[in-house]
Amino acid sequence: MKTAIRSLILLMVVLWLGGVMFFPILAYYSFSTVPDTHIAGTIVAKSLHVLHEEGLFAGATIVVLLLAAQVTRALRSGPAPVIATLLMLGLTAFSQFWIIPKMEADRIAVGGAIDTVPATEPHHAEFNRLHHVSEKTEQGVLLLGLILIVLISREPQKV
Repeated sequence: MKTAIRSLILLMVVLWLGGVMFFPILAYYSFSTVPDTHIAGTIVAKSLHVLHEEGLFAGATIVVLLLAAQVTRALRSGPAPVIATLLMLGLTAFSQFWIIPKMEADRIAVGGAIDTVPATEPHHAEFNRLHHVSEKTEQGVLLLGLILIVLISREPQKV
């Protein structure tokens, strides 16, 4: 049972972080191969939505499994992994439910394609600012995920 819980925790972490690590590659190739930046942005936005749904599911599952691991003594690392996961969930929810809707509102306010207006236009400038915040948010999720892996990996093993 303990091995199964630990394995499921690691599977969920791999699923989530794998998506987070793959996403910049998808964004790069979308913008470098699709000639229309609006279409490329749409691909990236829809992919980010799926990534966030995956992260919210995986994160909630990880929290439940970590709590089960504490009860069954499959992990004895205390609250740190749960806290790291909750922070990852918070950042993911912040991006999905606050940053992205505001970026979408800015995009719609300029007529749909953000690149059709000068970068100095207030909605375009706000879109760019939020994009930067979004990048930092995703980097935070990745960093916390790596910390989570270390917290789980350093768990003392029974012999």
